[in-house]
Amino acid sequence: MPEGTARLLAKVPSFATLGEAELEAVAAVAMSRSFEAGQVIFREGDASNTCYVVSRGHARAIRAHPDGRQIVLATFGPGDFFGELAMFDDELRSATVESTDPLDVVAIRGEEMRRLMYQHAEIAVKLAVSLVRRLRGANERLARQSFQTVQSRVAAVLGQLVDQARSEGAEGGDVTITATQADLAKLAGSSRESASRFLAVLERAGVITQGRGRLVVHDPDALQRYVY
Repeated sequence: MPEGTARLLAKVPSFATLGEAELEAVAAVAMSRSFEAGQVIFREGDASNTCYVVSRGHARAIRAHPDGRQIVLATFGPGDFFGELAMFDDELRSATVESTDPLDVVAIRGEEMRRLMYQHAEIAVKLAVSLVRRLRGANERLARQSFQTVQSRVAAVLGQLVDQARSEGAEGGDVTITATQADLAKLAGSSRESASRFLAVLERAGVITQGRGRLVVHDPDALQRYVY
């Protein structure tokens, strides 16, 4: 397992700068775990003691509002990393993460990562730099979204999902995305009604075709015309 885990970790931006020996040290303390579709990996407010790397399947991070509304903060696919702040402290989880289909992950306990960082200063420095870059990117995305219309945000989300599908092997002009209108609305931070109206515009323009629980993007490049 460590050898295969080390190869998986090498694909994760937060670990990509580590050397072979460093990756093997992290892989040695990792554990494989599996979840069924729709299963909660951890909930908002839970103790933060483990971080995860996706090896197969997908998951999403959700934040709940007191009035019952939910927003999807991020989605994760093979090679993605979530719960990474557990590497640095045991603060409570800031969001709920749940699987959207059968999910296999590599789990690394925070206390084990902190032990490695104490023993190997270079691991701590490289991970800190990587996480700062990731935080900066997240801040930039939030800043852009605050000035975007609903149409722009939904188009941007569709573009991101197309990129993710292609990174997982989708080929050809048509790209199938497994997501409901409600899923897309949560990812875009909009109401389902507003997202539905814009998706209908895209369908009339021939950019997408909608189905039950999924849609097909026929012209991914056209989505960029709606992002500003």
